[in-house]
Amino acid sequence: MVEEVRIKGLGVIDEAVLELSPGFNVVTGETGAGKTMVVTSLGLLFGGKGDPRRVRPGADKAVVEGRIVLDPAGRAAARVEETGGDLDEDALIITRTVSAEGRSRAHLGGRSVPVGTLLALADDLVAVHGQSDQQRLLQPGRQRESLDRYAGAELVAPLREYTRAYQRHREVSKLLEELTTQARARADEAERLRFGLEEVEKVDPRPGEDVELAAEDERLANADALRTASNTAHEALLGDPSQVEAFADVTSLLGTARGALEAVRDHDAELGALADRLAEAGYLIADIGGELAAYTESVEADPKRLAAVQERRADLSMLARKYGGGVDEALAWAREAAARLQELEGDDERIAALEAEEAELAERLHELAARVTEVRQAAAERFSAAVTAELSALAMPHSCIVVALTRAAGFTPHGVDEVELRLAAHPGAPAMPLNRGASGGELSRVMLAIEVVFAGADPVPTFVFDEVDAGVGGKAAVEIGRRLAKLARTAQVIVVTHLPQVAAFADQHLLVEKSDDGTVIRSGVQTLDTDARVRELSRMLAGLEDSELGRAHAEELLDIAARDKDEQA
Repeated sequence: MVEEVRIKGLGVIDEAVLELSPGFNVVTGETGAGKTMVVTSLGLLFGGKGDPRRVRPGADKAVVEGRIVLDPAGRAAARVEETGGDLDEDALIITRTVSAEGRSRAHLGGRSVPVGTLLALADDLVAVHGQSDQQRLLQPGRQRESLDRYAGAELVAPLREYTRAYQRHREVSKLLEELTTQARARADEAERLRFGLEEVEKVDPRPGEDVELAAEDERLANADALRTASNTAHEALLGDPSQVEAFADVTSLLGTARGALEAVRDHDAELGALADRLAEAGYLIADIGGELAAYTESVEADPKRLAAVQERRADLSMLARKYGGGVDEALAWAREAAARLQELEGDDERIAALEAEEAELAERLHELAARVTEVRQAAAERFSAAVTAELSALAMPHSCIVVALTRAAGFTPHGVDEVELRLAAHPGAPAMPLNRGASGGELSRVMLAIEVVFAGADPVPTFVFDEVDAGVGGKAAVEIGRRLAKLARTAQVIVVTHLPQVAAFADQHLLVEKSDDGTVIRSGVQTLDTDARVRELSRMLAGLEDSELGRAHAEELLDIAARDKDEQA
């Protein structure tokens, strides 16, 4: 609900603060005092057009700041979080500024946002009904949503079934369209995959084969150098037995060193330990020498094998370049390609199955849509009768509300119905869309009747009405007050009125006062206590605040309204 509104430099208002309460809030005041600026300020807070002509003469800008209490788990709070705004103890601060030059600024929860963000947020927070305001219920989508809520539990099951079938129908249709319209492209893709798989199959690589062949290629290409190096190392370690003259190889040198230490090891344990280590080194050198001899014998230059290895590597490199960074990657591509090819080759069967499913779903949708339409039509008739009865009590006895259900061009996420509320102003008159079938004041009364009937079915925290009592008085005015009070049992209601019969039903009465020079003083909005309220109602009734007759009539109005609200509770 709207907890507080601060207005500065707007219209005739210099500066004012509206402290609003839950329930029914009424705003009254003399003509020209700035009552309508209350509605204008709320319109600005929720994304209304910023008209620089509304800026108070002499002021450089108009500023409206509102404090709105939100449900922290509600959709509005989630929208605020999405924009990066913050809540102040579950309250949202909205600021709207309009300069005299026409520039408009909006801040939401301390963050600058486009004005359109406020407009989107308004759908969840407020319904403003005034002559120049964009009405929430004038939007066709909102009218359908409201009628569906009014239809209640009877519509829930068939609409849920329809929605599920619709979503599946869309999925099937989309996939079928992809398969049929892209048949040529999919055939080309399948042909490319077959060719690639044939190339891979022809080469028939093994995992890691490219790495193994690279190592073998390196050995074969350098066979002579490897044999010479291993033989030289072998002779250095163990000597060359084919030579007559011995030379100082590593094993003989180790043997000499070990013999020298063995001769004296009994005299010093430290030298004995070193002799043991020399023995270990001798065994190790002998092992290495043996392995070098075997390696030298194994290394042979094999030009034929080298050519075969290099040819095989060339084939593997071709696959790697075309289908991956190496043989393993090419094999992974082949596995994925085979799976994709299997999918593409099954298109004909899939298309036939999808066509059958699509036809079955279309038939099911027709059945479910018919059930949804039937429930909506029954709800529309109940709703039309209820709103028409309300209009009769609101001084529009010859007007009639019609809920027109027309068939959409095709299946939609919500059925096949387009819903539009229409007003027949008098018997025999054609039923026209709401914004074309009523004047500003009549439209506000029509909206009041609709909101009263929809109350609970189409919940919104705050309703604002301006000109709801235009052109009525007497008993009709009392009925308007009674219905506003009824609406206020489930939502916050803010009404600008000049009728005491309406004001008497309010839970809180705000007075906009005008100073002697025709402007509104700084604290121009007052919350009236009981006595002040009697004086204001007396002024509204008789034009005199202290008229004894007017005060008596005002007190009588308040008593009637209080009894009426007690009976409704």
